[in-house]
Amino acid sequence: MKHAYSLFLLGGFLLFSLTAYCQQGADKLISGTFSHLPFEEFARQVEAQTPVHFYFDPKAVDSLFVTLQVQAQPVQVVLERALANTRFHYVIDDENRVIVTTGPVLSTTLPGSFFRAATAADALADADEATTPAARSRLVSVSEARVYTIGTGGGTGSRATLAGRIRDHKTGEPVIGASIYSEATKIGASTDQFGGYSLTLPVGTHELKIRGVGIKNTRRQVVLRADGKLDIEVEEDVVTLKEVVVEAEKDKNVAGMQMGLEKLDIKTMKQVPTVFGETDILRVILTLPGVKSVGESSTGLNVRGGATDQNLILFNDATIYNPSHLFGFFSAFNPDILQGVELYKSAIPAKFGGRLSSVLDISTREGNKKKFGGSGGIGPLTSRLTLEGPILKDKSSFILSGRASYSDWLLKSLSDKNFSQSAASFYDVTGHLSHEFSEKNSLYATGYFSTDRFRLASDTTYHYTNQAASIKWRHNFTNQLFSVLTGTYSSYNYDVTSSKNPVTASLLKYSINQSGLRADFSYYPNSRHSIDFGGSTLVYNISPGSYTPQGAASLVKPVILGRERAVESALYASEKFDISPRFSVSVGLRYSFFQALGPRDVYQYAPGETRAESSITDTVHYANNKILAHYEGPEYRVSTRFSLSDNSSVKGSYTRTRQYIHQLSNTASVSPTDVWKLSDASIRPQVGDQFSVGYYRNFKNNTIETSVETYYKTLHDFVDYKSGATLVLNPHIETDIINARGKAYGVEVFVKKLTGKLNGWVGYTYSRSLVQVNGATTADMINGGNYYPSNFDKPHDFTLVGNYRFSHRFSTSVNFTYSTGRPITLPISKYYLNNSLRVFYSDRNAYRVPDYLRLDLALNIEGSHKVKKLAHSSWTVGVYNLTGRRNPYSIYFKSVNGQIKGYQLSIFGNPIPTVTYNFKF
Repeated sequence: MKHAYSLFLLGGFLLFSLTAYCQQGADKLISGTFSHLPFEEFARQVEAQTPVHFYFDPKAVDSLFVTLQVQAQPVQVVLERALANTRFHYVIDDENRVIVTTGPVLSTTLPGSFFRAATAADALADADEATTPAARSRLVSVSEARVYTIGTGGGTGSRATLAGRIRDHKTGEPVIGASIYSEATKIGASTDQFGGYSLTLPVGTHELKIRGVGIKNTRRQVVLRADGKLDIEVEEDVVTLKEVVVEAEKDKNVAGMQMGLEKLDIKTMKQVPTVFGETDILRVILTLPGVKSVGESSTGLNVRGGATDQNLILFNDATIYNPSHLFGFFSAFNPDILQGVELYKSAIPAKFGGRLSSVLDISTREGNKKKFGGSGGIGPLTSRLTLEGPILKDKSSFILSGRASYSDWLLKSLSDKNFSQSAASFYDVTGHLSHEFSEKNSLYATGYFSTDRFRLASDTTYHYTNQAASIKWRHNFTNQLFSVLTGTYSSYNYDVTSSKNPVTASLLKYSINQSGLRADFSYYPNSRHSIDFGGSTLVYNISPGSYTPQGAASLVKPVILGRERAVESALYASEKFDISPRFSVSVGLRYSFFQALGPRDVYQYAPGETRAESSITDTVHYANNKILAHYEGPEYRVSTRFSLSDNSSVKGSYTRTRQYIHQLSNTASVSPTDVWKLSDASIRPQVGDQFSVGYYRNFKNNTIETSVETYYKTLHDFVDYKSGATLVLNPHIETDIINARGKAYGVEVFVKKLTGKLNGWVGYTYSRSLVQVNGATTADMINGGNYYPSNFDKPHDFTLVGNYRFSHRFSTSVNFTYSTGRPITLPISKYYLNNSLRVFYSDRNAYRVPDYLRLDLALNIEGSHKVKKLAHSSWTVGVYNLTGRRNPYSIYFKSVNGQIKGYQLSIFGNPIPTVTYNFKF
C-alpha cells in the first residue's frame, strides 16, 4: 500500500488520462464481500486482487466505510459503487494509480505543454499574488500533491538522474545546503552554493523530502522515467523558535562525511551579542570550539594551534587579506548581504589549498529575483543599507550593500586627549549580480571595496583598503556533470602618512594583489559515488614597501624595496564512495606548484653560517619572469565515516596542506600594517599534517547534537623571528626570519540544541600549540632549541551561546566566554655590559597574561508581524562585557625611577551598552 499524504487535498488540477484507466484498470476483475470495511482496508484488499495502487489522504478517509458485495466486477464499477453518495471522486492513470480525493471533478486531459514545463515553478506560478497564509498554504499543498513525471517513455535503464535547483519562492534565491532525500531508497543529496542538486534514483515512483535551514519542510511526488530536471521552490520558515541552526541537515553531523566543519547561517549569527550591537561574523566564529584569538579587539583567527596567516578567508571565492575594520573592532563584511559561512578546520576539501589551518568560506545572497526590496540598520557607530531586486524577473537579480561609520563623535566626547584628538572612520561597498542564460548556463559577479582611515592623537594617519572581485560561470553538461569556472582578483594596500613636522614628513606604502583562475568539476556517476576534480592558478604581485619624503622640506631618505612576483598552481581530484550504508570513504589528492619569479636581486650567504648582513657573499640578479625558486608537492585528503547507529557515528581524517605565502607581524594580534612575504630560495613553504578522530551523537530526534573531536598537527617551516627582528623595510628580511617547526594537539567538545524556546550551543576546547626553533647555530636557536608555547597557546577555552524566546516578538541572547591567558615574554632584570644598560628577558613566552572572561547580554525586540507594512523593523538592546572585567589587550613596560614596571592596557574595561535599529522592506 502506497499513500501520498495530502495528495490533491484541495482537488487542484490532477491531470491524468481516463482512457488509459479504461484499458488497464479493467484487466482484472474483483470479487468479494465488504462489510462496513474502513476505506484504507478496502483499498488494501482491492490492491491484492488487481495491479492498481491507491493514493489518498488517510486523514480524509478515516470516516469512510465501504459495504458492498461484488462478483467478477471491473475496478471502475467497484469504485463507483463504493464512493456513491459520498463527497469523494477518483481517477486511474496509465500507471494503474488510483487517485481518491474530494472537491471538484478531476480533470482528465493534459495541456499540450505539461511535460515540457513540468517543474515546481509551474505549481507556484502565482506565488507573488499569494499574500495570505491561506493562499500560500494552498500553493504548497498543490505542489506537494502534484505528481511530477520526469522523462518520457519507459526509459532504457534501471536508474535515472534527477537534477535541478531549490529556490526560495518569494525571492528566487538559491537555498544552499538543503537536503533532498528519498526515504524509501535511502538516497539523498545536498544543494551546492548555487542551490543545485543531482540525485540518481531507481526508475519509478518516489516521494522526495526537502528540508534545510530557514525553510519549511516539504516533499514532491515524482515518477522518474529517464534523466530530467525538477526545480523546486520552497517557503521560508518564519517560525522564529527554530532560528538557531548551525547545520542545514538535522543529522548531517552524524551522517555526513565532513568533520571539522562548522556552518553558520545569517539568522544564527544575528542572535549572538557583539560589541557596538552590529552582527560580526568573525566574532561569532570565535565562539566555536578550536577557534581562538589573542586579543580583545583582534579578529585574527587562530584555528587548532595555527597562526592567523594560516587561514584562507574567501569572499565568494576571492581572497580577503585583512578581514577587519578599525584595527579589529569591526568585521569587514556587511551582515545584511551574507548568506552563510562555512569553516573547515580539518578534512579540508581538495579544491581548497594555500593555507595550513583552515578555510573560511563566506558566501553572499544573490538578491531577490521576484521584487524590489531593502534592509538596513542604524547603530551607535555605524549605519548600513542594502538594496536588491530583479533585473529580469526570475532570470537575473542584483544586490548592493553599503556600510559607513561615524565614530568621530564618540572619540571627541571623551575627556582623554589621546582619544578626543583622534579620528577613525571606514566604509565598505559590496555588489553582486546573477543571471541565468538558460537551464545550463548561469553567470555570477561580485565586487567588494572597503577603506579605513585612522589617526590616534598624533599626526600619523593610517589608511588601508581592501578590494576583491570574482566572476563565475556555471555550466551543466548533463544532470551528472557540472562545472564552475571562476576568475578572481584581490588587493590589499596601506599607507602611513606623517606630515606634522615638514622636516620628517614621510609616506610609508605597501601593497599586495593577486589574480586567479579556477575550474571546478563535479561528477555524480551514481548514488554511491561523487567525484570532484579541477585546477587553479594564482599570480602574486607584492610591493614589499616604500618609504619616501613628503614635501620639499622633508629630509627623509627614500627606501624602496624590490617587488616580488610568483605563480602558484594546483591540480586536484577527490572521490567520495559509499561502500555500504554504514561505511563511507573520501579520498583526494591535490598537487601544488610554486615558482618565485624575477626581476629580483637575491642575496647569497656563506654556507654553514647564520644568515646575517655580515655573511652576504654575493648578489644574483634574476631577469623578468626567470624562476628563482621552485617548490612542489602532494597534498593528501582522506576521510572515513562509520555509522554506529542512525544517530551516532565515528569519523577520521588525515590532511596535508602546503602554504607558500607568509604574514610577517611584530605584534601578537593582527595589525593592518602587517606585511606578506612569498617563499623564495631562503624562506621555504610551510607544510602541515593533521590527524583527526571524532565521535558524533544526536539525541531527541536530532534536536540535540553532540560531538567530540580530537586532533594532532605537525607544522614544518612556518616563520618565526630572531630576537629584535626588523620586519618593516628590511631589504634582507631573511636574516631576521627563522624557519620553525611546531606541533598542536587538543580535544573539542560541542553540544548544540537546535530548536525550542531555549536553544544555542556550548563548546569546550583543551589544546596546546608549541614551537621549536633549533637551528644549526646558537643564533638560530630560541629557548635552547626546546619547545615553547606559541603566541596563541591558550590551553582552556569555554564558550556558551544561549537564546531564549519569550514570544514571537521578544527574545534574549547571552554570550559567555572564558579562556586561558596568552603567553608573554617578560623583562626580568637590567644589567650593564660594556658600559651599556641592557635588559634581561625571560625565556620566550615563559609567562602568561591574566585569563580572559567576558559576559554579553542582548534583548531583541521584533516589530509587529503584520504582512502588509511599509517596513518590518526590530531593535537590539545589548550590553557588551556586562561584568566590566578589564581583560588585557596588551602588556607593556616602562622604566620608572630605574625600575621596569609593567602595565596592562584594556580596550573595554567597562560595560558597553548598545542600541541598534534594523529595518527591512
